Amino acid sequence: MRCRLRLAREDPDMTKPVSVRPYRESDAEGWVVCRAVSFLRTAYYDDVKQTRPELSTGAVELVAAAGDGEIVGILDIVVDDVEATIDTVAVLPGWQHDGVATQLLDQGIRGLEARGVRTLDAWTREDVAANAWYRRNGFFETTRYLHVYLGDGDDPSGFRTPDGLSSPVTAFVHGRIEDEADLRARYSRVHVCRRYVRELTPR
Repeated sequence: MRCRLRLAREDPDMTKPVSVRPYRESDAEGWVVCRAVSFLRTAYYDDVKQTRPELSTGAVELVAAAGDGEIVGILDIVVDDVEATIDTVAVLPGWQHDGVATQLLDQGIRGLEARGVRTLDAWTREDVAANAWYRRNGFFETTRYLHVYLGDGDDPSGFRTPDGLSSPVTAFVHGRIEDEADLRARYSRVHVCRRYVRELTPR
């Protein structure tokens, strides 16, 4: 399961002028910076990548560039036949609230529909702004599960490691939504991960 979307609030009635275009290799550094800075104040604050991962063939890879060429927004969508999943969407803090992510999404959906894709989904945690953005853009929630972290001060009992290694210092695991209360009592960092889906209109 994927759970990768982080997004700050956007005002659909406000837009800043950006150029939405396909990603280029020369955008690699700007992509990394945009993603890292955008995630910093979200539930994905430690989901850091030092380089841009290579996506599967046929992925939608878009950037939003300011007039000076700075990458201020990114959108990557992985496509599997008639289904697609948002892998990453992020907007620099100084450009949030101004419709940049929605412009990226609109162009991405036009391309998906032209290719016959029928559904677009994404996974996100409980950031209020991200969840509101999905709902505002025609997505509906279908599924929930938990992201659970073992960290400083948490009891590692119950975790197993190979012989010769200590108990885990940190860990990241999935949990059942039905166990949320118990897991929150045991671990200091637990996130609800939600799947959102938007039905598309293939052309």
